[in-house]
Amino acid sequence: MTQIQSYKDLLIWQKGVALVKSVYLLCEKLPKEELFGLQSQMKRAAISVPSNIAEGYGQNYSQNYVQCLRMARGSLLELETQFIISKELKLVGNELFQKVQGLITEENKMLNAFIRSISKQK
Repeated sequence: MTQIQSYKDLLIWQKGVALVKSVYLLCEKLPKEELFGLQSQMKRAAISVPSNIAEGYGQNYSQNYVQCLRMARGSLLELETQFIISKELKLVGNELFQKVQGLITEENKMLNAFIRSISKQK
């Protein structure tokens, strides 16, 4: 097993960055009218996920780390809601929706497991 030396070694952070890249690619397909609407909101929520994971890693207290992970999960669920809205408005196709929804679901499961793991260490 690899030693964790940095937040960049965490799989949940790596998957979070991959999710950001997918959201940016998705946003390129949204209409220009959504530049300051859904597109902006989705990008901010997506960026917040790995950012909060990194911020929490930098904190030495597990309670603070768990709080940052919970904020990351909140941002992830915010992104999921915005993504569902974009699907309901027919701004994204079904294939793209399924792909990104899978990434969101996987990241959510990983965050939940990591939060439980750190909470048990207290």
